[in-house]
Amino acid sequence: MQLVFDGHNDVLLRLWTHARDGADPIAEFRDGTSSGHIDAPRARAGGLAGGLCAIYIPSGDLVFAEPDRNGHYVTPLAAPLERWPSLDIANEMAAIALRLDRAGAWKLCRSTSDIRQSMEKGIFAAVMHMEGCEAIGADLAALETFYAMGLRSLGPVWSRNNVFAHGVPFAFPMSPDTGLGLTEAGFELVRECNRLGVLIDLAHITERGFWDVARTSDQPLVASHSNAHALTPVARNLTDKQLDAIRESRGVVGLNYATAMLRDDGRSDAGTPIETMLRHVDHLVERMGIDCVALGSDFDGATIPEDIGDASGNQRLIEALRGAGYGDADLAKLCRENWLRILASAWGETGKAAA
Repeated sequence: MQLVFDGHNDVLLRLWTHARDGADPIAEFRDGTSSGHIDAPRARAGGLAGGLCAIYIPSGDLVFAEPDRNGHYVTPLAAPLERWPSLDIANEMAAIALRLDRAGAWKLCRSTSDIRQSMEKGIFAAVMHMEGCEAIGADLAALETFYAMGLRSLGPVWSRNNVFAHGVPFAFPMSPDTGLGLTEAGFELVRECNRLGVLIDLAHITERGFWDVARTSDQPLVASHSNAHALTPVARNLTDKQLDAIRESRGVVGLNYATAMLRDDGRSDAGTPIETMLRHVDHLVERMGIDCVALGSDFDGATIPEDIGDASGNQRLIEALRGAGYGDADLAKLCRENWLRILASAWGETGKAAA
């Protein structure tokens, strides 16, 4: 079994939502549940050894647009969120991550050696990520606090605008060049992440914002859960020009399992075959090379192919990749080693730590 370190999931959002209804997040993750995609038993069954676990503040007003008769749709950007309610929710999700760590339900990792040791022990290796930085004010004081809690990765923006950047809408077909990029506060956020050693994720930012980060950051370029725009022209996917820039920086793109970002018609349909995922992997590898492609499932945050179902079915994708000609060395890179290399680079570790 190939162990997988995954570039993006929303399990903290699910646990937080259920906790508000009275559920115990530790028991739900440790002992298992029938809802969502990830818990410890299903992760073990599918070889999901860890991943970037997102703190994401939900947009209650967002209503996804229905496709027209041609299959086209444009979902307007969600409204910007207020800072202080967002900070409260982010603190609640971070508290769940810390409680899971203290209970031994997972290991909250702050280094690649933490990740490798946790995987060797069979404990889910969680890295705290922030998807959209509404909880962090322009003064960046909260960034230091979240860093102390374990935050080691962030996306400046989700698919809504905030004080740092502009996000892309959920739309098909549409270019990712949909608006402005980083604000002045956003440029400062990028520089501070470089100083601290916090990975910068470009998965939801506009194309202009992508290039703003590319000319400002000293890290490899990363899109944790995105696919190829050339195959599925949703605004969230990456153009070949963006893929070329990621290759040149020795960055990484994590394959998103969301069916709307895989299908050539842009539809959200669980009946999507695994072969559609292979098409995107092949395109990404052909464009960037095997060292720049990884997995970024979006478990607990998207409709994924029913042939995978949840974390327990993750090896079905791995076996399909093997059947398509990817050998053990390639699969090790796709499944975990490329992510560990990128994290070691962003976190300022030595080459030995990522080896």
